[in-house]
Amino acid sequence: MGAMKPDQPFNKKLKVRLRSMEISFYRGTTTATPIVYVANADMSFSLNSKNSFQIKLPYQTVQSGTFDQTGGLGDISLCLTRSLFTSERFDINLSIGTKIPSNDSNLKAKGRFEGKPLPMYYQTSLGTYDAISGISVLTKNWLFATGIQIPLNQNNNQFLWEEWNDYPDQSYLEKYSQARELRRGIDVMLRAERNFRFSQFNFSAGLLPIYRITNDEITDANGTRVKPEGARGLALSGIVTAGYNLNVRNSIRLLVGHKIVQRDRNPDGLTRVMVTTFSYNYRF
Repeated sequence: MGAMKPDQPFNKKLKVRLRSMEISFYRGTTTATPIVYVANADMSFSLNSKNSFQIKLPYQTVQSGTFDQTGGLGDISLCLTRSLFTSERFDINLSIGTKIPSNDSNLKAKGRFEGKPLPMYYQTSLGTYDAISGISVLTKNWLFATGIQIPLNQNNNQFLWEEWNDYPDQSYLEKYSQARELRRGIDVMLRAERNFRFSQFNFSAGLLPIYRITNDEITDANGTRVKPEGARGLALSGIVTAGYNLNVRNSIRLLVGHKIVQRDRNPDGLTRVMVTTFSYNYRF
């Protein structure tokens, strides 16, 4: 989002378009059976020569899960980005933003397991308001960015293993971290990316380490607030992209990401083993 997003354009020869709209389709595999699909509408508007505003509207579905299938509007992202410095050699940009929850993150199962609270992997929203800030340095060949994401409240998810004590495969059930009234920890990220730009084609390869500096907190079956062991620490992904500029206004891109290091416990359900995203961008 904003200054922290991957594969940002850097071309001082072309006139900058004041507005852009990106439509993307995302597929993410998880550490269990659910597969997450997201269709995103990502719109950016220049407010003036130094400031731009971004809004991202996702629709998310979760399929192939053993417990259920879910779908609905995902969390809405808003971001304001300011150009702090620009030159022929590099740009420095600063972003501040927020994520707004689309629901309280407590969707429940239907059918055979009617009414049982679903794990976070099945939720279409994190259920929290988040504050986000980041800064980036962008050149023709490199992107370096760092940012922080701070959840401002706990969600209303009610998933506990005890709620599913009649489930026939307890070992599979325990692949899903308990997340009752989850308050996520604070995340700090760093993006390092090498870009290869040509007249119409562009490629990039990079690393995205995200470190959870404070532990998640949940409410256990006894009503006590606890910090799950293994929910803090490093998650590291490798990301590559390939893009093609159809013309000055239109471009397409494929992004593939793979998890290299993951935390032992993921109550928030955000861990993806592999992600692929295809996007179309229109500048006007």
